Amino acid sequence: MDLYADPPGDRIENSTAFIAALGGSSANIAVGLRRQGVDTALVTCVSDDAVGRFCLGQLDAYGVDRCFVRTVGGAARNSLAVVETRGDDTQSVIYRNGAADLEMTEADVIPLPYSDFAALVTSGTVLASEPSRSACFRALECARCAGLPCIFDVDYRPYSWASAEETSDIYSRTAAMCDVIIGNDVEFGFMAGDYDQGLAKARSLVAKGARIVIYKMGEKGAVTITPAGETRTGIYLTGALKPTGAGDAFMAGLLAGLVAGLPLSDAVARGSATAAIVVSRAGCAQAMPTSDELLQFMASHAMIAT
Repeated sequence: MDLYADPPGDRIENSTAFIAALGGSSANIAVGLRRQGVDTALVTCVSDDAVGRFCLGQLDAYGVDRCFVRTVGGAARNSLAVVETRGDDTQSVIYRNGAADLEMTEADVIPLPYSDFAALVTSGTVLASEPSRSACFRALECARCAGLPCIFDVDYRPYSWASAEETSDIYSRTAAMCDVIIGNDVEFGFMAGDYDQGLAKARSLVAKGARIVIYKMGEKGAVTITPAGETRTGIYLTGALKPTGAGDAFMAGLLAGLVAGLPLSDAVARGSATAAIVVSRAGCAQAMPTSDELLQFMASHAMIAT
């Protein structure tokens, strides 16, 4: 659950009103895909309480299949993000004590009907601890056996991990199992163990077998790396309300483009445009554009070289 200080522009410490919304990287990506006409199912756990039920209701409202979402009791709780909608000095306060999503087990993923789906997408957050880490690795193995492409959104959140060394090792292991890896310059630098070697790390993943690696650089655009070579793309300028949500939006737009059979360069452009729209709106899941909104935006905005 995300709680946004309301109205936009207010600081958390001065706010007495907040708007509740569905949150979490994987859920945001799933909603973004649905808004662009792609059928999605979420595999995770939610807490057996009002907050968990709120999230289930939100998934239903957006049309995300949640038949693989398990409710867990005990001390597990859905995570909470208290967020500001501000362009500068934005605060985001995250509570992940006893996170319910990290309770996912191998028993949740082994029986999944992998052959009914076109791809498996995982976020790096699920890898932060056990039992969800082993569940994620087992899901990747099952997906690969079923012939599905595996897609990894690095999504590094330092507060979720015990150490930098552990994170680097687990992320590198995950990337080696995936066909498509998307991350920003800081995340790839972290995986490399040297922030100046992030692009080299991204290139090495393609050399080792990845089909697509996208190295995002924020306002400097992105580098798309494949066995055929590299392409650098720019950004779409927009009036940003806040910086949050861009990564999830990029993933949703990119994947929706690939599902639609677009050339990779066009799919990357859709990802960039989706991110530009989401940062110009309040919220994240609720800010994801429909296909029509996205096409209208791209028709009226040009990608700017960086």
